[in-house]
Amino acid sequence: MRYLLLPGPRSGRGRSADVLAGVRDRLARSGATVQVVHGETPEATAAGLRTALDVGRGSIAGVIVLGGDGMVHLAVQALGGTVVPLGIIPLGSGNDSARALGLPLTDAAAATDVILAGSTRRVDLARAGDRWFLTILATGFDAVVTERGNGLAWPRNNLRYTAAVLLELPRFTPIRYTLSLDGVEQTREAMFVSVANTDYFGGGMRIAAGASFDDGMLDVCLVKPVSRLTLLRFFPTVNDGSHVDNPIFERVRARSVTISATPSVTTYADGERFGELPMTIEAVPAALSVYVP
Repeated sequence: MRYLLLPGPRSGRGRSADVLAGVRDRLARSGATVQVVHGETPEATAAGLRTALDVGRGSIAGVIVLGGDGMVHLAVQALGGTVVPLGIIPLGSGNDSARALGLPLTDAAAATDVILAGSTRRVDLARAGDRWFLTILATGFDAVVTERGNGLAWPRNNLRYTAAVLLELPRFTPIRYTLSLDGVEQTREAMFVSVANTDYFGGGMRIAAGASFDDGMLDVCLVKPVSRLTLLRFFPTVNDGSHVDNPIFERVRARSVTISATPSVTTYADGERFGELPMTIEAVPAALSVYVP
């Protein structure tokens, strides 16, 4: 078996270096051949991955990401629409992709064993133009918070997201959206609109609780204009998914979504800066093969 291994930017330092060494050793002891693909920048890593996949066409058993949602997002750009499986060994601050797939979050050896067991399934991806995402596209307040949270060194996981909420909430105002859901158009004011393929964003927050990545549908989640205090009280309930019963929350499922906003906003998908609105997103069924327990 031959695998391409993509270590995240922190995987050459400290504990991350030990995890990387342990994963490579575990793969090698199984008889696998490992080629590490790493560039000085994300762009260089992405280019190296595409080259390695092209050169090794037909001989690559899988691509293994050692990192967080950003590295998963990078790999998905090359693997979307192909037959090459993606393996994830979580080593990020959020790990929402791994969480949605039911992978071990804190045990790199166990996550490696999932890959070596060889069980795969095909899952949906969302696509906007020529770009893919696996988890959730954030617009509005959720995107603003994601951007602020990405810049915080502490705290980690969803506590970092909560800290970003507190920092950004005082100056945020509702956004006027125009949404076209499978061709049906509506104009709404909202604090944010999220387009979800899976449950999680923000390090384990279940904004799209119950979303399925194999139903060929997107979950469009909207939070109505509310006071800052009401929004502040809303966010803790997203951790366990109980927010879905709150009247300020709405969800519609659609195969295709077109979103524009006034003022225009920057979107984030899989926790990465994705692009400006307006944007059309479509669900692409069974577009990615992943290793799962």
